[in-house]
Amino acid sequence: MNRDVNAFAPVDDAVALEMARVRLGVIVYFTSSMAIILYLLRNDSKLLERRLGGGPLAEKQTSQKIIKFLTSLGFIGVILVSACDHRFAWSRLPASVALAGDALVALGWLAIFFVFKENSFASATIELAPDHKVISTGPYALVRHPMYAGSFVMLLGSAIALGSWNGVLVIAALIPVRVWRIIDEEKFLARHLPGYVAYQEKVRYRLIPLVW
Repeated sequence: MNRDVNAFAPVDDAVALEMARVRLGVIVYFTSSMAIILYLLRNDSKLLERRLGGGPLAEKQTSQKIIKFLTSLGFIGVILVSACDHRFAWSRLPASVALAGDALVALGWLAIFFVFKENSFASATIELAPDHKVISTGPYALVRHPMYAGSFVMLLGSAIALGSWNGVLVIAALIPVRVWRIIDEEKFLARHLPGYVAYQEKVRYRLIPLVW
């Protein structure tokens, strides 16, 4: 009898370790996001309103409505595919790699925090505020779209934290949609935001320094 109980002990330990890893990932994600929300509530409630007013229907351009719809599907897909991948063990990542995913989630949220801290005009939709101006300091001195860079790192980390290669593939499938969004947004800003063309010439890279 004791032999049978001991035989299951490694399995129980592995399951407990796996559950602890998943809980850590959830804690990192929601703690980071809630910290940013609380910061905005206290320091920039108008920006929080702009962020909460997003979604496909909030966009004014047809192309952006499509992009937002595809992005929303992709975000849901990353979470669902990663969760199912974890549940049914379609693919497996080493625990050390999964923990690195938690670090990427925290890093992505940190990048987003610095974006919000620097740019009060970071709306969830492509629009211009009455007092809108070009922001070229902080993370915007490195790349023109640090918000998208941070969110990409955060999403990638979420899939890795759940130990899902398939979730990473979903994120890879979102790259063309994100590129479309960036190019379309820059056309709008170049037409309507004074000083943006000069900013494009000053900061050469859109998303990744020295790459693109």
